[in-house]
Amino acid sequence: MQDKFVTGVNYWPAHKAMYWWKAFDAAEVDRDFALLNACGIQTIRIFLTWEDFQPEPEQIDRSRLDNLLITADLAYAHHLNLMPTFFCGHMSGVNWIPPWVLKPEQQPQRFPVYSQGRISHQAIRNLYQDMYIRQAQLLQIQKVCSSLRGHPAVTAYDLGNEPSNCCIPPDRQTGQQWLSEMVKAIQNAHPGSKVTLGMHAEDLEEDRHLWPQDSARYCDFLSMHGYAFYLSWVDNEDVYLLPFLGTITTWLGGGAPVLFQEFGWPTKPIDLDPPASAISTPLWSEEQIEEYYRQALFLLHSTGMIGALGWCFADYHPELYDKPPLDDKQHERYFGLTHWDGSVKPALATLGAWGGQPRLSLELPSWLLHEDPERYYDDPIGNLQKWFKVYKDELTNLLQSRG
Repeated sequence: MQDKFVTGVNYWPAHKAMYWWKAFDAAEVDRDFALLNACGIQTIRIFLTWEDFQPEPEQIDRSRLDNLLITADLAYAHHLNLMPTFFCGHMSGVNWIPPWVLKPEQQPQRFPVYSQGRISHQAIRNLYQDMYIRQAQLLQIQKVCSSLRGHPAVTAYDLGNEPSNCCIPPDRQTGQQWLSEMVKAIQNAHPGSKVTLGMHAEDLEEDRHLWPQDSARYCDFLSMHGYAFYLSWVDNEDVYLLPFLGTITTWLGGGAPVLFQEFGWPTKPIDLDPPASAISTPLWSEEQIEEYYRQALFLLHSTGMIGALGWCFADYHPELYDKPPLDDKQHERYFGLTHWDGSVKPALATLGAWGGQPRLSLELPSWLLHEDPERYYDDPIGNLQKWFKVYKDELTNLLQSRG
C-alpha cells in the first residue's frame, strides 16, 4: 500500500447493487467517483461478480473487461485507487455463483446461491481443490490482470470477498497451494501489483483452513472485516472489536500489515417499511453512525492499521428491494455512506478526513507476544473471548495516558 493511512469505500452503485455489471452505466460511475474524490476518499474496492465476468469456464466476457477498464480509467481521472476483487462470490448474505461451479445435487446451504437469475440451494464445488475450477480461476486472473496491467489506478487485487462463506479448503495445505497459485498468476500477469485476501471475523472464530499465517506467506498485506452485531461474544456496539480483530490478524500473520477492509453500520431511514423492529440487525441514526466511524477510525489509526474501507458506498434504490439480497437481508439496504439519491451522510466526510494521515507503527500487546500463533486455532473462540477484555482494558489505559 503506502506510508499514509488509506481511507476508502466498498463500491456498488445505488441503482444497481450486485447487478451492476449487467447494466453498466459509465456516467453513473463517473458521478459516484467524483463525489468520493470530493469527500477525500482514496481507494475504491470493487467486486467482479463471477457469473458476469466468466459465464463459462473457458470464457471471459469481453464487454465486462471493457467496462472494468472504463471503471479503472474513471478512478484514475478522479485520483482514486481501484482494488478489484476476484471470484465474487459471497456478497451480502448470498453466494453469487456461475452454474458451472455448482454441483447438480440440491442440499441445505448456510447461504442461498444466486445463479442464472434465481435462488438455488445447489452445493458449490470446492474452488480450492477442484482443478477444473482452479484452471478457470487462473484464466480469469490472466485476462483481468492483463487488461489492467500497468494501469495507474490499479495497485492491488483481492483474491476473494470472505470466500470461506462459499466453501472451505479440505485442509490447510490445499488452501496454501491455492493461495500460492493465484498470487503467482496475478504477479505474472500484472507485475508490481499487490495482492490480499478479504478475510473476515469468522476466519478467526474457527479453523477454515485458510489462516492469516498462510495469507501473510503469499500476500502483500492482510485484510480483515468486522461487524460486532454479527458476533455472539462481543457487545453489539463495541467499537473496540475492530482494532482487536486487526491486531489478532497481524499477530497471526507474523506482523504483516493489515487493512481493515470492511466496517460500517446500517442507518435507520426516516420512513422505514417494514418497521425497524422487524429487522434483527440494529439500525442507527446518521449521527450515531458518524460517531461510530469517528471512534473506529481513531482506534484503527492509533493501533497501526494501514487503512480502513467503509461498508459501503450507497444505500440501494427501493426498486431493488424485491431482489436478492435486499428482499431477505433488509438491513443491507441501508449501509450506505450516501443515500440512494446521491446525498451524502455525515460519516462519509469523517471517513475521508482520515485519508493521508501518517501511518503509525503497530505494537503488539506484550501479553500476546507470549502466545503461540500455531496453537491459536486449538480454541479460537475461547481465545477471542479471553483476550478481548484484556485488550480493551489495556488499549483504553494506553490511549488515556497519551491524552
